[in-house]
Amino acid sequence: MSQPTDFPKPTFIATNGITLEVFEAGQHNAGNPIVLCHGWPEHAYTWRHQIPALVAAGYHVIAPNQRGYGNSTRPSEVTAYDIAHLTGDLVGLLDHYGYGDAIFVGHDWGANVVWSLALLHPDRVKRVINLALPYQARTPKPWIAFMEEIFGGDNYFVHFNRQPGVADAVLDENTSQFLSNLYRKNLPPVPPEPGMMMINLAKAEEPLGEPVMHDKDMAVFVSAFKANGFTSSINWYRNLDRNWQILANVDPIIRKPALMIYGERDMIPPSENLVDFVPQVKVVNLDCGHWIQQEMPDETTSAILEWLAGQDAI
Repeated sequence: MSQPTDFPKPTFIATNGITLEVFEAGQHNAGNPIVLCHGWPEHAYTWRHQIPALVAAGYHVIAPNQRGYGNSTRPSEVTAYDIAHLTGDLVGLLDHYGYGDAIFVGHDWGANVVWSLALLHPDRVKRVINLALPYQARTPKPWIAFMEEIFGGDNYFVHFNRQPGVADAVLDENTSQFLSNLYRKNLPPVPPEPGMMMINLAKAEEPLGEPVMHDKDMAVFVSAFKANGFTSSINWYRNLDRNWQILANVDPIIRKPALMIYGERDMIPPSENLVDFVPQVKVVNLDCGHWIQQEMPDETTSAILEWLAGQDAI
C-alpha cells in the first residue's frame, strides 16, 4: 500500500553505501533543513502531522525511512546497523543536499540516533529536538548486561540480543495484530505480564487502551512491515553493545541547543540528570503516552515551532 496522497512522494537517495527512501517537502533552495528521524517499529509517515506545518514555517523537511525500514536498503549483516552506520547515513543525506548542518528531530530510536549524531558529528548538527527518549549516558558495563541485571532476560532489549530470531518470527507472523496492539494510547495502569512484552503484544487478542491512529494510517505501517519483516529494524537493538564500544572515547556532552519532549504517560521515565549531559536543553511535557507526535500532533508541532522561533531570535 502506498502512502496517502497528501504525504510527500518518496525519492531514493544513495548515501553511505546504501539507498534511503526519503520523503521531502519544502524548498531546497531556501535552505533551513530539518531532518525527521523515526523510531521503532515506525516509518517516516509517523511525521505526517508535523511536515505541513514545518514547510509552512519555511523549513526544508527531509524525512527518511532509515536503513532497515520501508523501501530503504536492508543489509543482511547485523553490524551494518551500528550507530556509526546509522549516523553516517544522516551525514550522507546532508552531503547529498549540500548542507553543512541541519536541525535534527528524533523520536524513540530515532532520538538515540540524533543524540549520537550530535556526539559523533557535532559539526553537522545545528539543533536537537528529541521526543520520548532522553539522552542515555553510557553505562559502566555494556548495555545488554547492564539491562539484564536490572530488568531480567525477558526485557525485550535483552531478549532481542540473547534469543535472535525468536521475536522476529512471532512479530512477522502477527504483524497487523502486533502493530495494532502496540500503537495504543490512554493505557490503564496494569502490572507487566510474564514473558517478553513484544511477543505478548503480538499474541494479545484484546488490546488495552485506544488506537493511536485511524485504520488508513495504520495500514501504511502494517504494509511496510508485512512486505519486509522486522529483523532489519530489530538489528538496531542487536548493536547496543557495539555502540557502547564505539562511544567509549567520545565526549559525552551534547553541546548543542536541545528540546526534549516527554509524554507524561510514557513508560520511558524522564532523565534525572539530563541537564548534566545536555546543558542547553529545554524540557516540555505533554499529557500523552509514547507516540507523542501522533497522540498530540498539534501540541507537539506547536512546541517544536515555538522553541525553534525562540532559538532563531537569539
